[in-house]
Amino acid sequence: MWFGAGPFPDVDASVRVAAFRWLRTQVDLHGDSLPWSVLSQGFDFDGRRVPLLGQQGIFKPAVLPEIPLSIRTSHDGPYPDEVTPDGSFHYCYRGTDPSHRDNRGLRMAWREMTPLIYFFGVAPGRYEAIWPVFVVGDDPARLVFTVVADDARFAEVAASESPSGIGAREAEGRRAYVTAAVRVRLHQRRFRERVLLAYREECTLCRLRHRGLLDAAHIIPDRDPHGEPLVKNGLSLCKIHHAAFDHQLIGVRPDYIVEVHPRVLKEEDGPMLRHGLQGMHNTSLHLPRAKADHPDRERLEERYRKFRGAA
Repeated sequence: MWFGAGPFPDVDASVRVAAFRWLRTQVDLHGDSLPWSVLSQGFDFDGRRVPLLGQQGIFKPAVLPEIPLSIRTSHDGPYPDEVTPDGSFHYCYRGTDPSHRDNRGLRMAWREMTPLIYFFGVAPGRYEAIWPVFVVGDDPARLVFTVVADDARFAEVAASESPSGIGAREAEGRRAYVTAAVRVRLHQRRFRERVLLAYREECTLCRLRHRGLLDAAHIIPDRDPHGEPLVKNGLSLCKIHHAAFDHQLIGVRPDYIVEVHPRVLKEEDGPMLRHGLQGMHNTSLHLPRAKADHPDRERLEERYRKFRGAA
């Protein structure tokens, strides 16, 4: 698909708007977790290829004159980028020289209030795309920029509006709210990606391998003090079995044997009931290869007691 220039004030704004539109299309195709191969290939803009990220965390494609297009945090990268409790991101400088061209580029994005894309690593080679984001602070002593997110519905307006316009000032409260929501989403996305990776992207009950139909289910809910976002507190489940697990229609014993609610076993219905639910009774989970990723038996025992109480 071609994403060419539009009715925007300059090449910089046109490229950013094209990138935002292209990202929306990729999320529709691939889901929220986007592969490196797609992002590094990018899109065509007036006959020029525009990748959205590169090997360096602060990335400016050749088509843009000065200001970077994106910033990136790897899931296990060398820089301690933070999602802070105050409702913002701390993004580390490239290196320790505040005058490095990449750091100067982000400083210019701050002065001009230019919208960027933040690629946040949720698993090896997979990134959550957050856009638009804005640099709102610079701390040379700590070698970090402060970054906030905004609602994607305002991305195209932000790419073309005056940085001194009243809209930018009024956006502060909205951006704090959106950034807080993004923090929660990233937390959930990283948990999902780690669990699906451990379970080889298949349902631990039925071995369904369609990624778009898989969830990472918490054994102990994340609202509970023991509901940590750890692989051993998760199960890779297809959406049917995730719903059944959450509604206490399916339980998992600490020895990894599946039980189906007695009421469900007595019901008569179509093939989904017979094969999708009743057929899971007394089967074993298909476990991750790494023993360290196996479901925690104590957490399973706690969850199983609730299932038995419902049964």
